[in-house]
Amino acid sequence: MSTRIVITGGAGFLGAVLARRLLAASISLGGAPAEELGELVLVDLFAPPADLAGDPRVRVVTGDLTTVLAGLGPVDAIFHLAGVVSGAAEADFDLGMRTNLDGTRALLEYARGLAAAPVLVFSSSLAVFGSDPALGPVGDVDDTTLPRPQSSYGIQKFIGEQLVADYSRKGFVRGRSVRLMTVSVRPGKPNAAASSFLSGIIREPLAGQRAACPVPPGTPIALSSPRKTLDGLLRAGEVDEAEWGSRTAMNLPALTTTPQEMAAALDRVAGAGTSDLIDWTDDPAVGAIVGSWPARFHTLRAEKLGLRPEHTFDDIVRAYRDDLG
Repeated sequence: MSTRIVITGGAGFLGAVLARRLLAASISLGGAPAEELGELVLVDLFAPPADLAGDPRVRVVTGDLTTVLAGLGPVDAIFHLAGVVSGAAEADFDLGMRTNLDGTRALLEYARGLAAAPVLVFSSSLAVFGSDPALGPVGDVDDTTLPRPQSSYGIQKFIGEQLVADYSRKGFVRGRSVRLMTVSVRPGKPNAAASSFLSGIIREPLAGQRAACPVPPGTPIALSSPRKTLDGLLRAGEVDEAEWGSRTAMNLPALTTTPQEMAAALDRVAGAGTSDLIDWTDDPAVGAIVGSWPARFHTLRAEKLGLRPEHTFDDIVRAYRDDLG
């Protein structure tokens, strides 16, 4: 038998990297034995990279998620990565609600209508945790910490988690919500995420370009490398319900660092003075969003599934530099 998988947001950075990982090996889903990948459906507003579009196992579907679902057909698993990022969701409330909330609900209804409940991995975010003005800073986060989102994006992601949990409880999907940390270093151009600078302050200086850091150098940040983020998404899709455990979303492991420590790692890996290309500016709007996110996570549940953060940020910079070569 062969497996059929959908990735929403399949043309984006994480979607494309996930697609390559899925195409490179046989696939185990929901605790079942590994099977060959028969078809990988990449859904996005734009076409994926040429290497993916040219693979005979890949079907490309372009268009708004809510309008293309009817033509997708039956699938064994869905990795739901599509969404409007944090800064854009905050700047355009209607866009965020339409994409992050209405799109997720439409996808769940599509899955509900399938003959067999598919495994559904939903990419949530650490933005579900925020500093409630009435309660103060979040502090350390563990697997039982109550989410208190303080942005439209965080609220939309938290609602998505609850929908996935209820559709799973009803047996419509085999859902696993995974809370992603800020991913660094992302290649390509900056996006509208409030955390985009956490890739830019490494990516741009390595390319000989200036970059801006809009938060104070000592701001604590929770990060994950692209590799470790993909490990978490794939592991969520692999395990059965008993091993996954609670329908509550799972926090992925995080490396706690600061922009100042990131700059020091950049100099150690790429050479002294590389971080001189970083402009230390202050943007209160970005700082308010990023500063409300927790930076220290204790992720015993993820660790029981064999997931670990990177050891140091030096390792992340080195891996990104080596990928460029």
